[in-house]
Amino acid sequence: MKIRSQRDFVSGVLLVAVGAAFAIGATNYDFGSASRPGPGYFPFGLGTLLAVLGFTILYTSLTRNGNNGDPIGKVPWRPLLCIVGALVFFGFALPRLGFLISFPAMIVITSAGSREFAWRDALLNAVILTALSCGLFVYGLQLNIPLWPA
Repeated sequence: MKIRSQRDFVSGVLLVAVGAAFAIGATNYDFGSASRPGPGYFPFGLGTLLAVLGFTILYTSLTRNGNNGDPIGKVPWRPLLCIVGALVFFGFALPRLGFLISFPAMIVITSAGSREFAWRDALLNAVILTALSCGLFVYGLQLNIPLWPA
């Protein structure tokens, strides 16, 4: 069998791997029932759905008639590192710096991954998204998130 689209093939393999990992990991938790789902119910369903989507993409990469192979291309390292770095930063900074410092910093770091990065736009996005997220999660849903450094 010939791979007709390299991009779809690699994407399908990654989706199957991630979906299967989440579905298998969710089996360590209680499933509950459909009317009272447990903590493993949602991740198992999502992992299974992701794996099925991955298999579908994988199948089409092997069977569809198209141009001679859709190459993968260059990996966009700057956006990839900025997004992953921003998420890791937020995870470590939230308990130490609080939401009102770590969340806007995460937005600015994530924005730096774009070719069209502009400080004014990044700071405006940070202010608006921080206000909306704080209003939704801290005041609306009343989650116990530290707002300021301890």
